[in-house]
Amino acid sequence: MLRLILALILSLIAMLLIGPRVLPVLRKMKFGQTIYELGPKSHQTKQGTPTMGGLMFAAVTCVVSLLLVLFSGSLTNGWKDFTLALIFVSAASMLIGFVDDYIKVVKKRNLGLIWWQKIIGQVAVAVAFSAYCYFNPYVGSKVLVPFFNVEWDLGWTYIPLMSMVMIFMINSANLQDGLDGLLSSISVIGSAAWGIISLIVMLVLGAADNADALNNYGNLALFALALSGALMGFLRFNHYPAQVFMGDTGSMFIGGAMVGMAMLLKMPLFMLLICFTMLASSFSVIIQRIYFKVTHGKRIFKMSPIHHHFELSGMTETQIVAMYAIVEGLLCLVALLSLIHI
Repeated sequence: MLRLILALILSLIAMLLIGPRVLPVLRKMKFGQTIYELGPKSHQTKQGTPTMGGLMFAAVTCVVSLLLVLFSGSLTNGWKDFTLALIFVSAASMLIGFVDDYIKVVKKRNLGLIWWQKIIGQVAVAVAFSAYCYFNPYVGSKVLVPFFNVEWDLGWTYIPLMSMVMIFMINSANLQDGLDGLLSSISVIGSAAWGIISLIVMLVLGAADNADALNNYGNLALFALALSGALMGFLRFNHYPAQVFMGDTGSMFIGGAMVGMAMLLKMPLFMLLICFTMLASSFSVIIQRIYFKVTHGKRIFKMSPIHHHFELSGMTETQIVAMYAIVEGLLCLVALLSLIHI
């Protein structure tokens, strides 16, 4: 338990310490955000705000979690270890976002990688991680169904289905990052929820006397709380009015981390609750486009993703972030309550 508390506190402190030192570097290198012309007009004042800040909390999360795992001697059987798997899927997802951000910064435009270039990279990461989970004896092809305490064996369809889920979730996290402090706020809560769920699983497995499995779930909880702590620190600089944006670099790291934790816990269906606001962003875009085509130009939302609809309806950014955080917190509680009969 001590190392979990340390993961949260050390990540928070590290983020608060490196933030003031990295921000001037980003400004000096002119790593400024190019604002989308068709977005809310109020966002044009954010033009030039330093971006790619996600590199900070990504580095803090990975370094703190890995060091604590190594120092505690809880690394599990090489490739089967959840810590290494989470660092891989999060960092690999982040790399795609980093390239996208870098192109935007260098060419001073809103468009980075072309959509199919992103998808190719995401497919490679998703298939590799899904195959890892499928062949890992601590994961396999079964997923837990919320509230019913039953496992659903996906069999050979696990890899293609989970690959599609991964790609969708990573892009959903990316779409959620549209307001100051929005994605970072809900991810503080969501990652903490995954950490608590992992601890609950550890308690259930305690009687099984499987040291490797216990270490794995403990390491997952450690990674989750390290991410939560790092994002708390990042919010110091990312809350409204933001001094730095996380960019696709940060949003895709978060997306990869969230879906990675869900899959390693055999709980991808729990993302319907814990990642609901991310899913709402994607579905609002899909619904908007379908409605636009069917009605030949009409819109069901004032703008998508849906957080922009709320913004154009008169809510401030801070009000929207607070609303999303409350919804996220309540749904995470529901997810935890669903485990009562596990």
